[in-house]
Amino acid sequence: MTTTSKRPLTLRDVSEACGVSEMTVSRVLRKRGDVSEATRNRVLAAAKELGYVPNQIAGSLASQRVNLVAVIIPSLSNMVFPEVLNGINQVLEDTPLQPVVGVTDYLPEKEERVLYEMLSWRPSGVIIAGLEHSDATRAMLRNAGIPVVEIMDTDGRPVDAMVGISHRRAGREMANAILKEGYEHIGFMGTKMPLDHRARKRFEGFTEALAKAGVEIEDRAFYSGGSALAKGREMTQDMLERSPDLDFLYYSNDMIGAGGLLYLIDQKIDVPGQIGLAGFNGVELLQGLPRQLATMDACRIEIGQAAARIVLNYTSDTPDPDMPTQVTMTPTLSFGDTLRRHRR
Repeated sequence: MTTTSKRPLTLRDVSEACGVSEMTVSRVLRKRGDVSEATRNRVLAAAKELGYVPNQIAGSLASQRVNLVAVIIPSLSNMVFPEVLNGINQVLEDTPLQPVVGVTDYLPEKEERVLYEMLSWRPSGVIIAGLEHSDATRAMLRNAGIPVVEIMDTDGRPVDAMVGISHRRAGREMANAILKEGYEHIGFMGTKMPLDHRARKRFEGFTEALAKAGVEIEDRAFYSGGSALAKGREMTQDMLERSPDLDFLYYSNDMIGAGGLLYLIDQKIDVPGQIGLAGFNGVELLQGLPRQLATMDACRIEIGQAAARIVLNYTSDTPDPDMPTQVTMTPTLSFGDTLRRHRR
């Protein structure tokens, strides 16, 4: 762990930070008693800056933690995160720890609220997607006094532990594979950007590798919301009508890529001869498509398993001090049927 102290913040810390009594701090945070508006605002500002979260566990349980692991993810509709949860559950299944899930919809302010509420129940650990958070969220994570594992991404500096892949590297590797196969006129379609920082980082790595080869993305489109398959079809049609000379389409995830593939098949366009395609995530559900979409596995189950092991180790009576707490996994590129191999 990168954090050496695991002492949770107390009312005294907030009291000292804002210059009022612990009793006054308690009244403000529990929304009880008569406190002036100015004092209330001072207490709330100090608590937010410190990252203090009130303890909802009353009486004799107040000094203890519950056997819950807070798992905070941006979406349940995205096929990626249920598989991460599966990996977490596999490791925690026969232990006292139980994962509980909060969903943020990729919104930093919602992530802040979800984390605040979950920490108030004093869980034994936090597993949270991504490395980018609001200042208030980072303060809460730093001062929670429990193991914190940020997952899915390793392109940045974690609060504590992290497990994931380098999305910039994944983008670069996909770009190099596409270029090696001889494609030159490339379009990109992405989702929930810039709120989806991992998709943004793949896009940055992708464009960086293309630029080194003197190639620029010729068209791009972004969307949020709605059916991914339907949006993939719609966006692909619109892009090819705008830019008919494109010979490769790179999608930020497999679901919109699958929609694009189905549209091209309907139009009897030669894939990958006329147009090549690639997505990201290696979604198993799509193995029933008429053709296998080129993609890259995001190591979802393995990330969940590794994150859960870190929390489990830290809460153990005999933790292993040598267990790695910053783990970068290597995704595998699959050519499928839509990224032709270079013919020699």
